[in-house]
Amino acid sequence: MVTDQTASTFTVACVQMCSGRDVLLNIEAAEALITEAARSGAEFIGTPEMTSIIEQDKQKLLASLTAPEEDIALARLSARARELSIWLLIGSLPVKVGAKAANRSFLINPQGEVAAWYDKIHMFDVDLANGESYRESNSFEPGDRAVVTDLPWATLGMTVCYDLRFPHLYRSLAEQGASVLTVPAAFTRQTGEAHWHILLRARAIENGAFVIAPAQGGTHDSGRETYGHSLIVSPWGDVLAEAGTEPGVILAEVDMAAVRQARGRVPSLTHGRRFSVAEDSRGKLKVAS
Repeated sequence: MVTDQTASTFTVACVQMCSGRDVLLNIEAAEALITEAARSGAEFIGTPEMTSIIEQDKQKLLASLTAPEEDIALARLSARARELSIWLLIGSLPVKVGAKAANRSFLINPQGEVAAWYDKIHMFDVDLANGESYRESNSFEPGDRAVVTDLPWATLGMTVCYDLRFPHLYRSLAEQGASVLTVPAAFTRQTGEAHWHILLRARAIENGAFVIAPAQGGTHDSGRETYGHSLIVSPWGDVLAEAGTEPGVILAEVDMAAVRQARGRVPSLTHGRRFSVAEDSRGKLKVAS
């Protein structure tokens, strides 16, 4: 496994999209932005969650899906990675798995092959204060495995969107060697305005890792609004690049020496302790180390 002791520098790009219900139009938009990013020097490019389609109607969504080996978006974007000789994180595609879908993130190598994949673990089943309601578990089967994999420059930990609110997942990835964490997302405008920047910077700081978060942004065909503001964050919590709310590309140079420096300054990854939770005689909880 690649370690963060290797001082390697590479250029990262986030592709920000406003995907709709037309899969072919979404693929074409992704291809154009990926090509733009590669021509600007990006060696690792990430697209957002639900790159190929955003459809809130369960039946319409499931009717549009195929198995991964038959998925047109996966085939075309993998071919584009091969043509451009880049590492491509397809933030996620909904793919058919049994009676439901998986919200699956794919890492594609420069040969156009699937190097790793990850199914979103945490389902966004939430009622927001403005009346918006989401029940991802109605359509999607949650994943049950964390994924760490190698890049030429670093070790990558893969997550998707709502996973961002579960810090133990990111700590587990970091403890397994991840020094770059990906968070492709389609955050709602309401939750994004409140928490997007804070949570991404916190995950970077807590783990001394780069965070790469390509996002959906704008008003989608269904009327859903997503926050945008794709971010690339340093291990010290600095925002290296940020998008606005419109489709486009952001780039940043990533120097893996920054991981070693951040973890050396605050070596919290080596200070973690296991503990149990005990109940005292009054029925209240206290931590027993």
